[in-house]
Amino acid sequence: MSSDTMPRLLFTLALSLILLAPPSSAQSAGDYVIGPQDVLTIAVFDQTDLGGKFAVELDGSFTFPLIGRVKAGGMTIREFETQLKTRLADGFFKNPQVTVAIEQYRSQRVFVTGEVRNPGSYALTGDMTLIEALAKAGSTTNNASDEVVVVRGGKGAEQAATPGDGRDTRRINLQNLQSGGAASENLNLALRDGDTIFVARAELTYVLGQVKNPGSYPIRSDTTVLQALSLAGGVTPTGAMNRTRVIRAGHDGKNEIKARLTDIVQPGDTIMVPERFF
Repeated sequence: MSSDTMPRLLFTLALSLILLAPPSSAQSAGDYVIGPQDVLTIAVFDQTDLGGKFAVELDGSFTFPLIGRVKAGGMTIREFETQLKTRLADGFFKNPQVTVAIEQYRSQRVFVTGEVRNPGSYALTGDMTLIEALAKAGSTTNNASDEVVVVRGGKGAEQAATPGDGRDTRRINLQNLQSGGAASENLNLALRDGDTIFVARAELTYVLGQVKNPGSYPIRSDTTVLQALSLAGGVTPTGAMNRTRVIRAGHDGKNEIKARLTDIVQPGDTIMVPERFF
């Protein structure tokens, strides 16, 4: 086998592996829009001196060997590959084989705010989803509500919490998103540049009386009286669980309700466990 044949076989094998990859991931990578400060890895087959890593400058361009300044900003990876092939074929090479990939994502970002462990801005990779962004932010805290708000093109938690400017806003149930079923796939949005993900703080209920740790506790939309008691460490030996009552604010003032353990707790409820009779 000649010295020229082996590189061509390896290149053909690499192209075959790319073509056999799942279409969705290949498409999302090729559709990524290049922006300033992104770092590109460019390879030209049989021309190793031309390849390398190239940082896109603030004006969206950079200098490439033989060609000079090339504009990459605002183009998808596939569009830029086509442009490079055309420029290199114009008097330099016959049918050049060019591949472009993102070495470092720097131009596009998403913002994760609210009840997550590490709120902040994160680089948007070519196919980042909502679950992946939450994972990058360290996942939600124990005080998180069961709703996640995604604001398209938002720039902070305030806009996500009170989206009144006509932005595209999605409200997603966190438990459904994390369920792993077929429904979660539809909720796991593919993110775009500038998206803001806001995880609100959960509403509180107050558990008082004969419980081990009286106080306020975050609840979800399906939290029951029994679960709220468990959050407070459970009922003490002197507590009368069967006489637990709920004090709830209504339009006509505060109402006292005899609670069943399976009742759903509402935000602002006060759960009282009285002392039992001896």
